[in-house]
Amino acid sequence: MLTFLKLGGSLITDKTREGVFLEDRAVRLADEIYAAWSAGVGLRLLIGHGSGSFGHFAARKHRTMEGVSTPEQWRGFAEVGRTAARLNRLMADALAGAGLPVWPIQPSASAEGSSGSLKLLEIRPIRAALDHDLIPLVYGDVALDTTRGGTIISTETIFFYLAPLLHPQHVLLFGDVEGVLDEAGQVIRRITPGSLSEVEAALGGSRGVDVTGGMASKVRDMVKLVERTPDLTIHILSGMAPGLLRDALLDPAFAPGTVICAD
Repeated sequence: MLTFLKLGGSLITDKTREGVFLEDRAVRLADEIYAAWSAGVGLRLLIGHGSGSFGHFAARKHRTMEGVSTPEQWRGFAEVGRTAARLNRLMADALAGAGLPVWPIQPSASAEGSSGSLKLLEIRPIRAALDHDLIPLVYGDVALDTTRGGTIISTETIFFYLAPLLHPQHVLLFGDVEGVLDEAGQVIRRITPGSLSEVEAALGGSRGVDVTGGMASKVRDMVKLVERTPDLTIHILSGMAPGLLRDALLDPAFAPGTVICAD
């Protein structure tokens, strides 16, 4: 069973303060992942993480999402890439420290987009990692773009590209909220392509800095993904409660939060 797992930037960093990695929480999450991975249930993982208060602050400063053309913008593009990679090293160390055979794979080394959409990403290293019982670790990163020069690709964008090629059964997106919330602050338990229009009014942005669109963009991308791969089930849920990540990995069908699935 292959599961795509995202650790949101809001979960592993303080998105209101630049460059603040929440190491204690990251270590706790890594321990929970190891507990599930080592439980002997045949769990195969691809892990991604957001850029949180690392990449998003730099990307907002340089407006990298909008495009890259001038020498100053290209220097900013490189800064965003370095900053995102710095967080990736910290998260990789936390996962490896828990005993997980994680292999960080830099998306920007092969990614190419067009008008902000990811069109190309080398998947041979990812396939090799999975074939050899390693855990590939990707992350929100910069990418070359044939229209914009350069741009930002989120972890969800990478998952969207990889899912039809790698065929995961589940996608688990962990953040710092319980799921997708309606206007009254209650969790919307189920979203399908047919019900998306009913809940769009409740979709807000992101607490802190997020250049990739926050919750609204996340939900729309994931609805498109289940339209493309109807057998896939996606959960958006919180990693704040100890033990929940472990339990969700062991039995995704009973995970709380918001489920996004085909109609």
